[in-house]
Amino acid sequence: MGKYDFTSIMDRRGRDAIAVDCLGQMGMAPAGPKEGFDVIPMWVADMNFPTVPTVQEALIERTKHPAFGYFMPREEYFSEIIRWQETRNRVTGLTPECIGYENGVLGGVISALNIFCSRGDNVLVHSPTYIGFTNSLANNGYHIVHSPLYLDEQGIWRMDFSDMEKKITENRIHAAIMCSPHNPTGRVWEKEELEAAMALFEKYDVKVISDEIWSDIITPGFRHIPTQMVSEYARQNTVALYAPSKTFNLAGLIGSYHIIYNRVLRERVRKEASLGHYNNMNVLSMYALIGAYQPEGYAWCDEMNAVIAENIRFACDYIEEHFEGVSVSRPQGTYMLFIDCSDYCEKHGKTIDEIQKAGTDVGVAWQDGRMFHGPCHIRINLASPLSRIREAFERMEKYVFVK
Repeated sequence: MGKYDFTSIMDRRGRDAIAVDCLGQMGMAPAGPKEGFDVIPMWVADMNFPTVPTVQEALIERTKHPAFGYFMPREEYFSEIIRWQETRNRVTGLTPECIGYENGVLGGVISALNIFCSRGDNVLVHSPTYIGFTNSLANNGYHIVHSPLYLDEQGIWRMDFSDMEKKITENRIHAAIMCSPHNPTGRVWEKEELEAAMALFEKYDVKVISDEIWSDIITPGFRHIPTQMVSEYARQNTVALYAPSKTFNLAGLIGSYHIIYNRVLRERVRKEASLGHYNNMNVLSMYALIGAYQPEGYAWCDEMNAVIAENIRFACDYIEEHFEGVSVSRPQGTYMLFIDCSDYCEKHGKTIDEIQKAGTDVGVAWQDGRMFHGPCHIRINLASPLSRIREAFERMEKYVFVK
């Protein structure tokens, strides 16, 4: 039994959570359930766990002071980020001037692309692809060139370096996006893989944007390697983006940060981000980060990772034992599953739309994997108490993946 509560079922209804209150109301949201079924939220990538108590304590303590005017970031904002990165990711040489606030990771991606590229340029992105990249790049006039990941003999997602090189040369690519750990597949890249990718990018002078928002959510036996650590080229030519929001369930508070070691890149990214006068820290999001990165946050994060690992084990074993024709590569990080229903659909004469609807009808509020470039896939959020995960998979067996 751990110190923190990862077993109570948190009622989020009427508490502003799109995961439960916006079903059937948004373009990406699944439909609501039929009468008689409650919702098990398994789509949008936030947690159904209460955050670490030190976050609330920091926020409550700050709100006791009745002024919320203009402010500068506290020294602790930077020192806690440095300590977190040194302790969790073995980062060395990180200084406050290398850290910059971002309203969100995707905003940081676009700011960096705007200084690396011209509108209309081609950008290398692995597929399956996080839908946030797809929408943000398209909305800002960039053209995505996909380099598909592939499953090896052990069912592990791998980069195809020859395909990456071919796409870079044929499409005159000058910027690439890395997602580490990878969303939606849950792959935690090994040091050798990152070194090979960065050597390829160096060969063609490709600048890199590395989304590492999932870097704290790693299953036991694996370790996140920051992209910037694998070579001097990587350190000087990568804009890395982080946030406490995925780790501690703080997305509604807004607040990410970049790490940029190259002074020229840093100054240009900050200038680009400042042009709209929107990219400013909220005083409460600053205190939320400081609260999250306290010693208690380290312990909470370790416990959360153990819970997620057990949920992943349960879900993948259940799929293997009960869902013939459904396959999944066991995630090494993140709390998302990306299941492939191709064989099941072919064997049973079903479409992925029918599978998706059968799940949402019985309250399994999962996400259509096609928006992540998975042709017959579904994306499933496992950041809930194991009792809810178990209930969801039992409903899938009874009503969806029927033999």
